Amino acid sequence: MIPNETNLKKDWEALLERLEAHFGKKPDLNAILFLIGVQELGQGVRPFSKEEKQDLMHIAVCKVLSYAGFYELEGLDADGWPHWKPTAKLPFLNLRLQEELLKQHIIEYFQKEVFSQ
Repeated sequence: MIPNETNLKKDWEALLERLEAHFGKKPDLNAILFLIGVQELGQGVRPFSKEEKQDLMHIAVCKVLSYAGFYELEGLDADGWPHWKPTAKLPFLNLRLQEELLKQHIIEYFQKEVFSQ
């Protein structure tokens, strides 16, 4: 499920460098999830409440894990927020493996959704 750890580390560092070049500072995992959530919401950059920030990160996690078949987009609510439904049970993973799974699919997200355009 998780690619070779060396390749993952190399690809992750390359992504961080690319994001740092674009934004002027190196983001952490949470900042990247927030960025993906804002992108997926599609309403542009604006002030978000604490609850909305949590929702954006949830959107991002669902989006990136949809590549592994764990979530499927259900649709948008009246305010345009995407809603996801689980389609497979997530495996029990320790914290390091959870982070690696997220990183793997974040890399995939940027390759498919951002850098390919």
